Formats: sequence, structure tokens, C-alpha cells
Amino acid sequence: MPKQPLPRTPEWPPRSAPRLFVDQHLGLEAQVVIEGPQAHYLGRVMRMGQGDVVILCDNLTGEWAACVSQTGKRAIHLDVTEHLRGREEVPDLWLCPALIKKDRFDMVLEKATELGVARISPLITRRCVADKLNADRARTIVTEAAEQCARTALPPVDAPVKLDAYLRSMPDDRTLFFADELGGEPAARAFAAKAPPAAILIGPEGGFDDTERALIREHPNAKPISLGPRILRAETAAIAAIALWMGAAGDWRG
Repeated sequence: MPKQPLPRTPEWPPRSAPRLFVDQHLGLEAQVVIEGPQAHYLGRVMRMGQGDVVILCDNLTGEWAACVSQTGKRAIHLDVTEHLRGREEVPDLWLCPALIKKDRFDMVLEKATELGVARISPLITRRCVADKLNADRARTIVTEAAEQCARTALPPVDAPVKLDAYLRSMPDDRTLFFADELGGEPAARAFAAKAPPAAILIGPEGGFDDTERALIREHPNAKPISLGPRILRAETAAIAAIALWMGAAGDWRG
């Protein structure tokens, strides 16, 4: 008789399983109670029921599979059943973007997280249209972006600081790639020539003024770069620069 094919095994964990970051330290047989907006998402949006699988991350130990053990109107109870993978190794790239309008800065936070930066350090410059950042909102945006793109490490978002103070605090071993609309070495070539650690400095709407530009260029870690022949919006420049760096020096090199 011809050999019968083996039955297919269900995909594990299911590709459709929702992903959530939790504040609790995770481990085998840990019990997790999900409340608030996350419980609404699991129960009302995803319609999770007993036995369904949720992927949990704690930003410490990596990614875990958990099964729904109990559902209620305000809480979902989960039992952690399996460790799927450890916390990812993140390329050592910081993004240092000047604050811009709220909706556009939200995009910077979201896309920087999806593209894999290790840290986001917002800056205040003379032409910034904002000088404050809602820390809770920023953390929510970063967390949801990490869940969407299957990251297991959340990039911290620092409190905004003034440009001159940030330049004084820069670590000696970190190259500061300065996206200067007045020109510099082509970004991809500059990124490939310098190994991490690195930081990318992106200006506000309207760019840096002459005093700020001179201050940056005088910094011993600064490396002026060009992002091409066109003047880019601040959020576009941030996204383009991160993508180029990941391809030249980060974890897109394959």
C-alpha cells in the first residue's frame, strides 16, 4: 500500500493569535490577569474564549504563549504555557528627533519602533513647534507598534531635552549622524563605514538654525549626512534615515 501522508499539525502558535505586552514578569505556569483596554480588545474585539491562545511579551524574557482560562466583562485570565523565544537583540541605534506636530511625531514614534531602533530621544530646538511630550501616549504608541510588528523589546522614549544639553550628554563612543539639509556625506555610505553604536539626529519643521547647526558640527561625534537631493519632511527624514541605517549597518543586512 502507498504510504499515507502524515496529518497536518495545527500551526503553533496560531498566526492569528493576538500579541500583548504586559508589565508582569513572565514564566512557565504564570497566571496573568488582563484588564482595561487590553481586556476589551481581547474579549470584545478579538472575541477570545477559553482555550484560545494569546502571545505575551514582558520586555524582559521574550515571548510566551498563554491560554485563556477565564473570561469576564472586565478581565481576561491567562495561563502561560510555553516560552517561544527570548528577548531580541536590538541594533544599537538611537533616534534623536526634534519635536514636531503631535500627529506627525506619533508617526515617528510608531515607525521608529517598527523599523527597530533601540532608543528614542526627543529633542527641543529653537524652531520646534512643541516643547512637551505626553509620556503615557508615547509609551502606548510604541507598545502598540511593537505588538504589531512582533518585536519583543520596547525602545525607551526619553523625556525631551534641549539640543545643547543632549549634545553635552552624548556618550564618547557613539557616532552622531546629523541629517543636514545643507549637505554631507551620502547617508548609506556613511552608515556602512561606521559600526554601531550610532545615533541619528533629525531636525524640526524648518530645520536647525545656523547657531544650532554650527554647534552640532563642532561636536566631536558628529558626522553630517545627506538624505538625497530633496528636502524631506521631518518625519519622512527620520523614517528614511532609519531604513538606510538598518540596511547598511543594522539587522537588515541578512
